[in-house]
Amino acid sequence: MGNALFSIAAGIALIALVTAAYRFFRGPGAVDRVIAYDVLTIISISLIAVISYLARRVIYLDVAIVYGLLSFLGVIIVAKYLERGL
Repeated sequence: MGNALFSIAAGIALIALVTAAYRFFRGPGAVDRVIAYDVLTIISISLIAVISYLARRVIYLDVAIVYGLLSFLGVIIVAKYLERGL
């Protein structure tokens, strides 16, 4: 039962990934694209966590944490650039 729920969650996350990617490529402004990028990374982190559970590998969670930290730094840098420049 648990694996079925995680498979359903992965399917929903993939649908959300496609819709966020659409907003990333078709966003009307730079701010919309930055927000879509942030959403894409959050969805990717959740997919890595689901894969970690299904594969029973704890090391994937470490990868997800590092990816989240790098994504956070990237969004902060781009936001500072858009606000007033580096």
